[in-house]
Amino acid sequence: MNAIITATELADDLAGPNPPVLLDVRWQLSVAKAAGEPPFDGRAEYAAGHIPGAVFVDLDRELASAPGAHGRHPLPDLAEFGAAMRRAGVSPGRRVVVYDGGQGWAAARAWWLLRWTGHPDVRVLDGGLPAWEGALSQVEPTPEEGDFRPVAGAEGLLDAAAAAALARSGVLLDARAAERYRGDVEPIDRVGGHIPGAVSAPTNENVGADGRFLPAEQLRARFDALGAHNGAKVGVYCGSGVSGAHEVLALAVAEVPAALYVGSWSEWSSDPSRPVAVGPDPQ
Repeated sequence: MNAIITATELADDLAGPNPPVLLDVRWQLSVAKAAGEPPFDGRAEYAAGHIPGAVFVDLDRELASAPGAHGRHPLPDLAEFGAAMRRAGVSPGRRVVVYDGGQGWAAARAWWLLRWTGHPDVRVLDGGLPAWEGALSQVEPTPEEGDFRPVAGAEGLLDAAAAAALARSGVLLDARAAERYRGDVEPIDRVGGHIPGAVSAPTNENVGADGRFLPAEQLRARFDALGAHNGAKVGVYCGSGVSGAHEVLALAVAEVPAALYVGSWSEWSSDPSRPVAVGPDPQ
């Protein structure tokens, strides 16, 4: 099953007899802003205009638990996540399409969580809201309660120890910007650098200038050059398990299964006893 959907395909599906559940997950990484600049408000963006029928999902509150020892975006409590998804109308027998403001990271986080917890048919709108050419709505729908019950997957999730082991025995991709991987800068977490043995693979190199994924064959060639090919054990991490989900999605487009270290660098770097590598090489 294709993990992404085009805007044209989505428009056709929404006009059909069995439209998908549509989730709007607009979100931006919280970083220091200029004085007087308000923080990003995904719900306000949603209220100002969304794809008709879409339900807003709050990444920080519904797709993650509170920041702490396990990182800035730890896994959500599954009971609370399930309740949020049911309120949005999610059921296992109905397709789900997720979109965000165009970056794709937040939508990919929702995609990954739903897939990891057992939903069989979830896709991300390629290019996000900017790819949508139809009308927007300011009407907030009241969907019928869904019956999705999330169950933690047996595979597809890494903790810190498993990520470190995979960096030695398989392929662990670091989806952050190359300068953060090298340790040149670190705008958010305690220290810069990367997990020893991890390979730099910035997720923004998986998309074109329009924010849409590169063709599957190009993605396969890219990941193959990094050692992440079908048959290898592959894992991904990022800053806090959001952009890493986007890289897992890109790998899925390339038909390469991969696991996600949700705690990512925000968890790894919080413990001074864990080793840190710097520079352009995995080490």
